[in-house]
Amino acid sequence: MAKAFNSLLLRGELADAHLGFFNRLLVWAFILIGIAISLNIVGLSGAATGLLTGGGITAVILGFSFREIVENFLAGFFLAFSRPFRLGDRIRSGSLEGIVKAIELRSTHIRTFDGRDIFIPSSQIFKNPLINYTMDGLLRKTFNLGIDYTDDADDACELLYKTIQNSDLVLEKPAPFVGITEFTPNYVELTVYAWIDTLHPVPGVFSQRSALMSLCRRALMANGYTLNHNVRLSAKPALS
Repeated sequence: MAKAFNSLLLRGELADAHLGFFNRLLVWAFILIGIAISLNIVGLSGAATGLLTGGGITAVILGFSFREIVENFLAGFFLAFSRPFRLGDRIRSGSLEGIVKAIELRSTHIRTFDGRDIFIPSSQIFKNPLINYTMDGLLRKTFNLGIDYTDDADDACELLYKTIQNSDLVLEKPAPFVGITEFTPNYVELTVYAWIDTLHPVPGVFSQRSALMSLCRRALMANGYTLNHNVRLSAKPALS
């Protein structure tokens, strides 16, 4: 029975922590049923009924006493079957964001990008919106650049598009996009949109967004564009 139960759970690709919990739950359920059957066999059916009834009352009392603990375990139980994230995924719950390091029924262990280890209660993840940045491996990176009004913005967009498309930092599909997004008092704002593969990051690149920004900056400067957030329109010469 235990092997069949484990085989069924493994088909659902549950974490080891979940398998352990369900195994213990199954063992205790069989123990309770076995004791009740034994008491019935020896003629103590009243004791068996009392045991089951008392167990139910005890469960209710403990449920109220340890409501938050029970709530977390129940939330973890449902999360185990819905599987909104896996080990190694980058998730965000509320203001907490990081890489999933361990999945337990009571909590999920994430490691933030500044090195903190945070254990998020399962009930918080279950009740609040959850963002999974890496479920399908696609993640869009976005950043802005400012060029002088005297520069040709359309040509700059074309240059940036070709630059990032020809690099090994982004995916060809979905295709990247570069466009004018705002005319500020000091510069023309260009925005770059590029998709990356989070499941197969570029070797040796710590931050693909940072690498893309540096690549675009160098491309603009190498082609004579004025790249400065403080640039201003040149004043027209006064008429004589």
